[in-house]
Amino acid sequence: MDEPLMEASDHANALAAAKGEEFRDDLRAICQISQDTSSTAKATSAAAQVGSGNAAARKILLPAELAPFTQLSNARSMLAVLQTLGLIALGIAGGVATWGTPWIIAPILLLGIAQHGLFILSHESAHYRLLSNRKLNDALGRAIGFAGGVSMLTYRVTHRLHHNNLYTSEDPDTAIHGGYPRGKAYLWRKLAQDVVGLNAWKTYAYFFGSPAINEQTGTKINPLNDTSPELRQAARADRWWVVGFHVAAPIVVLLLGNLHGLFLYVVLWLLPLLTVLQPILRLRAICEHGAVFDFSSPLTAARSNNTRGSLGNVLARLFLFPHHVNYHLEHHLYPAVPHYNLPRLHALLELKGALQGAEVRDVADTFDLIFALRRSKNTPTSTETSHATS
Repeated sequence: MDEPLMEASDHANALAAAKGEEFRDDLRAICQISQDTSSTAKATSAAAQVGSGNAAARKILLPAELAPFTQLSNARSMLAVLQTLGLIALGIAGGVATWGTPWIIAPILLLGIAQHGLFILSHESAHYRLLSNRKLNDALGRAIGFAGGVSMLTYRVTHRLHHNNLYTSEDPDTAIHGGYPRGKAYLWRKLAQDVVGLNAWKTYAYFFGSPAINEQTGTKINPLNDTSPELRQAARADRWWVVGFHVAAPIVVLLLGNLHGLFLYVVLWLLPLLTVLQPILRLRAICEHGAVFDFSSPLTAARSNNTRGSLGNVLARLFLFPHHVNYHLEHHLYPAVPHYNLPRLHALLELKGALQGAEVRDVADTFDLIFALRRSKNTPTSTETSHATS
């Protein structure tokens, strides 16, 4: 790409980011977008180095090296969708077969795990990475979101802020993963509350554009205030579609399947959504970002968890990391890469030595970090850590 074209593309991408249309530093246009430091300038001096190494980290791969990884495959995406739908069908069949027996707990667990797979696919759609046609991408992503009670178009706006402002006061996810380790008792208490459904309303408030208050900064983020009018209008309309779906679904089920069908729907679909799914969402998010202390780059502010080798890693892949979502460092480094290309991207980064010192761990090691004793207030900040290791 010659310089005039690159400058024009940079300018267009910068304008889109400023309007809240895109994920910053997505790199799908195969050019380097300058980092907007306006939000970082508002941060405290202790966090002033947040994101300072983003641009350098994203130069690890040359444009020509990155380009093949950003190519979309509709067939691969649809295979992932069908795999998840197959798990759901298996869970429902198992639930019907074990109805009225204690064994029904197994299909309920399986359905919660499969529902998590739907959430990951909705995440792919939010990044425009599910299907190559954007209208079809959004239609499928919204439909997947409807089933799980997620407004994908609202989530897209919220998630953009997470990527563009990772670990700053504008990151809407810090309320979930920030401040770890917080002590074993704290995390176990949160997971227990999730299992019985006490925190489900917070999850759906997040996916409807109202993240929890950041405890570290006392900041309440309203993502729809930080986006274009077009995305704001689309997100609000999408939320009404989600509400309409979940009002209509039990009525339709009742009409088609009588009370027994309604009971099946409540136990085999709504119950896993409100219980089994909740601790999975929390634990995965904390495994991805919890208990990291160098926020200067995606290489250290996001974590990839190994899902091969040990039994613990393999089990984590089954329960926590569907559709290669364990490659979270790579996802933050290059958000334009679809999930099925992340393993190959990881292998290339490893070959280049780019993952030396990066947050890549076995799941057992990650658990040791996030379930550790509460972090002391004297724990080094990202700035201090970078100085100590330089």
